[in-house]
Amino acid sequence: MWFFVRFFGILFKMEKSEQNNLMEKIISLCKRRGFVFPGSEIYGGLANSWDYGPVGVELKNNIKQLWWRRFVQSREDVVGIDASLIMNPKVWEASGHLSTFNDPLVECRKCNGRFRAEPTLGLDGEINLNEEDWKKLICANCGAKGSLSQPKQFNLMLKTFLGPAEEAANVVYFRPETAQAMFVDFKNVLQTTRKKLPFGIAQIGKAFRNEITPGNFIFRTREFEQMEIEYFIRPPKTDEDWQSSFEMWRKEMISWMKDIGIDINKVHELEVSKDKLAHYSKRTIDFEYEFPFGIKELYGLAYRTDFDLKNHAAASKEDLSYLDPETNEKLIPHVIEPTWGVDRTVLAVLCSAFDDSNPDRAVLKFPYKLAPYKVAVFPLMKNKPELVAKAKEIFDSLRGNFMVAWDDRGNVGKRYYSQDEIGTPFCVTIDFDSLEDGAVTVRDRDTMKQDRIKIVELKNYLREKLEI
Repeated sequence: MWFFVRFFGILFKMEKSEQNNLMEKIISLCKRRGFVFPGSEIYGGLANSWDYGPVGVELKNNIKQLWWRRFVQSREDVVGIDASLIMNPKVWEASGHLSTFNDPLVECRKCNGRFRAEPTLGLDGEINLNEEDWKKLICANCGAKGSLSQPKQFNLMLKTFLGPAEEAANVVYFRPETAQAMFVDFKNVLQTTRKKLPFGIAQIGKAFRNEITPGNFIFRTREFEQMEIEYFIRPPKTDEDWQSSFEMWRKEMISWMKDIGIDINKVHELEVSKDKLAHYSKRTIDFEYEFPFGIKELYGLAYRTDFDLKNHAAASKEDLSYLDPETNEKLIPHVIEPTWGVDRTVLAVLCSAFDDSNPDRAVLKFPYKLAPYKVAVFPLMKNKPELVAKAKEIFDSLRGNFMVAWDDRGNVGKRYYSQDEIGTPFCVTIDFDSLEDGAVTVRDRDTMKQDRIKIVELKNYLREKLEI
């Protein structure tokens, strides 16, 4: 028996090591190729702060633009807003964030480390242990046994001050989610758009949470970006009434993941149990992804009932009801909320696209529409003016149609390797024959196949391949 226990233990450690190695490869590639840099690096960095580099910001923007086009511009039942990062503190009182937006915090009396209780201690939400059980727990930072304090609640709101005086009257908070502005602006949106139920308000924007234990690269950070929709429906008479909208958005979220190349075989739907639901939710599904560091939440879908509009109406004394134009009935809409994390999407896309199965190269096999650069243009030799001039001419002719990279570093093989690592679908090489036959070599990222294409046909060839 001990043999099997040891054998499977070794297998588990090997698998864990491979997963850690994969994450290290992705982080290394991100730094090396300009996807993500450590924040404030020349000053020693800032814990869990990350900056998107020239290639990373293109990938991130492509994701956001595709999302906006799909869920706002292509739908007649959704409109967008872009709200302020700092809101009146009364918003957060009414929403319940000041009283309930907490995580359990434990402290180590030996190393003074502070941790979020559940993930640190492997308690899976169960923190009501007796004193003897707490004495058995080990600090994840220094390894001391019995040194952890009983947990206390820590509010995740990121506080600052407005005005010259840092006093209680001037306390404000950076928003911990984008949702509340869509409820607060509900009346204005309704009056200016005359939308009829069901309809949604969408927003892409930054949010801030003073996480106790951030980490895993860009997965959990204190500053992050969300893509979110509040979809307003009539008060349901039966559960089937809200469940149909809930199911519609569930399918939309799955379709989106498939469309942007997230490996759907690594996606799991977790039905959040009633005892773990947020204070506003009647039902929540977490879409989890198999990241190299474990299965973690990627997106969320919640039925928020009428909690938010009702609370904001009561706190602000404003009428946030909807007047049915056909029946003249006043009602408070209920809400289905699909939420997408931008940074987690970037990470899931990177993990899904990364392929180093070929020992000679690593490649990011992004869907073409996500690739930061669609085409790279090379002169065969950078010290030959006639080749450089022709390559520049082609480069300039393509720039108005595609995101194009110019690359004349090293030899062509190294350029291919570099473009593979940033996920560029096609590379165009201008050689001496190009000056004679008016054709270039186009190399495909995924197949590595090379085609000889006439320069006059190149733009249409690429447009057809990229489906633009």
